[in-house]
Amino acid sequence: MLELMLERVRRAELIDQVIVATSTGKSDNALENLCKHLGVECYRGSLDNVLQRFRGAVRKYGGDHVVRLTGDCPLIDSGVIDATIRFYLDGGYDYASNTMPPTFPDGLDVEVFSRQALESTFEKAGTALELEHVTPHMRNHPETFKLGGFQGSRDLSRLRWTVDEPEDLEFVRAVYDALYEKKESFGYLDVLELMEQNEELGQLNNMFSRNEGMRKNQKEGSNG
Repeated sequence: MLELMLERVRRAELIDQVIVATSTGKSDNALENLCKHLGVECYRGSLDNVLQRFRGAVRKYGGDHVVRLTGDCPLIDSGVIDATIRFYLDGGYDYASNTMPPTFPDGLDVEVFSRQALESTFEKAGTALELEHVTPHMRNHPETFKLGGFQGSRDLSRLRWTVDEPEDLEFVRAVYDALYEKKESFGYLDVLELMEQNEELGQLNNMFSRNEGMRKNQKEGSNG
């Protein structure tokens, strides 16, 4: 799944270098081996403190701007990535994403932020949620960071194209089975057309809500 996602990410014209930032846990050795096979840089850091992991990767590889994509999005669209980056650069933002508010399907999420914003966040963030999800501190402090929200022409936020549950994987496999052999570079509009032709496809995983995993973490944090 990650190999297919990386194939799609590498089509983005405005990304200079792709880095897989994973943990030092033994279970992620396979990811590092995959990266070596694909010729993709792999940085390994803290399992739970993903913010620290991102900072370590940026300090090692450099760069003035960071594009954050999560590894559970094998339908990510390179065109959406480029459009979000252009929006961020043209607006002179410290942080921009296509999730404020979300208009694209869950699984097409793109975040872009400056290296300075990342360093500032690393110094000030402290909650478990902020450390695991990297960017909540930026989004929650508009008085400190210039924030921007890139939106699509249609509200498709009800659609779920991420992979967190077995039903999500079933949905993505069905999409790839239908589209990949015909057009390896298929985009999100191709998936929409497929769903319009096959209404049962969207029912495979529509019982789950958007960002369910993050809300679970928030609840656990408040109870802890």
